[in-house]
Amino acid sequence: MNKYYTITELTREFGVSTRTLRFYEDEGLIHPERRGRTRLFRSADRRLIMEILRGRRIGFTIAEIQRNHSGLPGSAG
Repeated sequence: MNKYYTITELTREFGVSTRTLRFYEDEGLIHPERRGRTRLFRSADRRLIMEILRGRRIGFTIAEIQRNHSGLPGSAG
């Protein structure tokens, strides 16, 4: 059975806002499943968020992360 995480669980875990995760989704970096208006994040999405946040901490821009996105483990693009 797949483990799903809600946006609230991930914002608490990573210390980011829901707006941040929605922005990453809008930019095509993550692709949560949708059930109605609810976003459900898989373990692969969680790992991608970790990698995105790590990249931001060390100074990569969103554009640089997007260019390298296809090389991230679990990425769909």
